[in-house]
Amino acid sequence: MALAGLLAVLSSPAVGQTAWAHDATSDVYAEVTTAPSSSGPEGAGPDVAAVLDLEYDLLMKSAWLRAEAYEATDRADQLAQLGEHEAEVDGYVTDRFVVTYDGEPCAPALSGVDLVERGERAYASLAYTFSCDGEPEGVHEVSSALFPDAESFVHSTETIIRYSLDDEDGSAVLTAASPTLTTGENRLLRQVGEFFVLGGEHLLFGIDHVLFLLALLIGSRRLRDVVLTATAFTVAHSVTFLLAALGVVSVPSIVVEPVIAASIAVVAVVDLVLIRRGGAASGPVRDALRWSGPAGSRDERGAWDRWRLPVVFVFGLVHGVGFAGALGIDAAWSWTLLWSLLSFNVGIEAVQLGIIALVFPLLVLLRVKAPRTARWTLGAGCAVIAAVALWWVVERLAF
Repeated sequence: MALAGLLAVLSSPAVGQTAWAHDATSDVYAEVTTAPSSSGPEGAGPDVAAVLDLEYDLLMKSAWLRAEAYEATDRADQLAQLGEHEAEVDGYVTDRFVVTYDGEPCAPALSGVDLVERGERAYASLAYTFSCDGEPEGVHEVSSALFPDAESFVHSTETIIRYSLDDEDGSAVLTAASPTLTTGENRLLRQVGEFFVLGGEHLLFGIDHVLFLLALLIGSRRLRDVVLTATAFTVAHSVTFLLAALGVVSVPSIVVEPVIAASIAVVAVVDLVLIRRGGAASGPVRDALRWSGPAGSRDERGAWDRWRLPVVFVFGLVHGVGFAGALGIDAAWSWTLLWSLLSFNVGIEAVQLGIIALVFPLLVLLRVKAPRTARWTLGAGCAVIAAVALWWVVERLAF
């Protein structure tokens, strides 16, 4: 029933947009560093420089500007709209992104406006300086309440910060529940926890990744299939995720996103072929839990058994680049960055294992207790998954 309900939602017209945006959420990206002090040498004072990247159309809507502002799609038009409405945009951002020093607010000044592209979306890139009063050796706090739920345009906005302040380097994820970063704290454990949760959320709310995992599970008949397939996918996406997030590998999202959608369609179509040939049939529960043996003979499954792991591994490499694009970190190597990346990846794996632990036993029981129902239900599910994935391929190539 849960699978049928999910597939019913996925077949709705809004699915393409939801998958493309990985649910109706948005991330803000911020780089915050110590700035040259107006009264001393560079890095000697408490002043702060910040570069904020915010989705262009969402920013213009949230600033309550007219439709021609947020509907602009040409880069020149978008830059012109940002210039024309600079005061409104600046007011919106500085009301919700605040820097303090030793408890006193720092005065923001907008010093530059540009446009950058993240995942095929235009982002306004706003450069700020924050003038802070006080002597060195103090403590900074950075708070973000950008794009709150109350505005109703998006929900669960997260601000992903890379910072170098007060002789401290690190990363943080600011949310409505935890909106403030304070330097001077022992943040390593908190940082690990924040990125663990962020990774889990990305897999759970990234409907395309979830569908790929479901398609793999539907095509698995034995515990051995699940373990080997999950391992191949995990190793592959972990490798490219780390390399892409560290800037070693760079693949444009215009390539990555359609290939991710195509990978879902390929696996779902293979499942359909196997089900039509009778591959959904299963013996006793113990057969599915055996490391080798029945649960679909080798002759019956043919070439897919031979090519399953190489195909899943290749698709896993592409999904890993997609995970890295969602995180939006392209900093140079550092140990603090590595901890963030590893905890993000572990969060992905934890949710993946949770889905496997929930779905695979249900599939086994369905095949054992009601093989005819399993054949029709899983066949219909695979058909919907394949259709949705093919629609995403077309949408992502066309738009």
